[in-house]
Amino acid sequence: MGSQGAQQGVRDAGEGWGLRGGRLAVCTAVVLCATGLLGGTATAAQRSPDPVPPPDGEARHLDQVRKEIEGLYRTAERATEDYNAAEERVRLQQKKIVQLARTIDSGQQRLAALKRRAGALASAQYRTGGIPPEAQLLLSPDPETFLANADLARKGQQAVKGVISQLAHLQNDLQGYARDASHRWEQLEADLRKKDAARTEINNRIDAAKELESRLAAKEKERLRKLEDDQALLAQQKWLDSGVLRDITSKASEQGKKAISYATSQIGKDYVWGAVGPDTFDCSGLTLRSWQAAGRTIPRTSQEQWRQLPRVALKDMRPGDLIIYFSDASHVGMYVGDGAIVHAPRPGRQVTLTGAGSMPILGVVRPDGDRAR
Repeated sequence: MGSQGAQQGVRDAGEGWGLRGGRLAVCTAVVLCATGLLGGTATAAQRSPDPVPPPDGEARHLDQVRKEIEGLYRTAERATEDYNAAEERVRLQQKKIVQLARTIDSGQQRLAALKRRAGALASAQYRTGGIPPEAQLLLSPDPETFLANADLARKGQQAVKGVISQLAHLQNDLQGYARDASHRWEQLEADLRKKDAARTEINNRIDAAKELESRLAAKEKERLRKLEDDQALLAQQKWLDSGVLRDITSKASEQGKKAISYATSQIGKDYVWGAVGPDTFDCSGLTLRSWQAAGRTIPRTSQEQWRQLPRVALKDMRPGDLIIYFSDASHVGMYVGDGAIVHAPRPGRQVTLTGAGSMPILGVVRPDGDRAR
């Protein structure tokens, strides 16, 4: 899908999620269905606002299944961000170890050169018969020679002391570099173990969710999907009923527009944990690449995006800002305006538009904001 079509979809979808006038616009549903932008759990505007519920017993069963599946995927998403964080630490540790190895190699070369200089000084002393400089001065035949020898002796002593001092400092430095490299290796191995543990956790939770979903009949799966949509829409409606959109009037920055353009052009691509594009994404992988396309480098994970990027009040939010979700900051989406976000939801879903209030909001960060705030 081209950027222009995606942007039109954002505008159309925003009207639906913004519930202008307090209701979902019927025309929005037509546009969304026609463009196919909101596949999956994006919106309930595509169907009757009052779907006929299944029998009570089946409704309770499906709601329980929904909660179990949602819990499994939430756990998988937390593990995904743990995996991403460990992967980033591994990358940085590997880079640091390479830098240390180069520093140690350079230091060893300097050490060898200093040892050669020390050897040359020792050889020079041997050639003078091993007589101390002070004794050589006493044997000088005239005052001028005495003074010249005194100056040379002083310089020689300074050179020897300098070489010895450099050798001592360099050896201490090399020992420090070696200890640092050893510590980095220990951290690297620990982070690799964390990556493996997170990978196992992710796969186990996703497999459990898929297995649970596979037990459902086709009609039950369809109802389950509608139930997920209903829950998202109810949360969005509650968020909008608070009047939050009345206070959100800021416009996107130029970089924010570029980030939104990139993010919305990825709509329809599959969620894959640990993925950063260009064909598949996880939630923070999408926001990372979107802001890279806008010329900004931001942290890899949603937790680090929340920790490191400047925070802004919800009322000051503008399109392009990142909304961080859940108390553990394990999910992130990009605000596109009119009460909607673009995000990569979870395994089995695609990059899509949804209501900004459809999940519990932790806060908002601004990638192109003032870092001094």
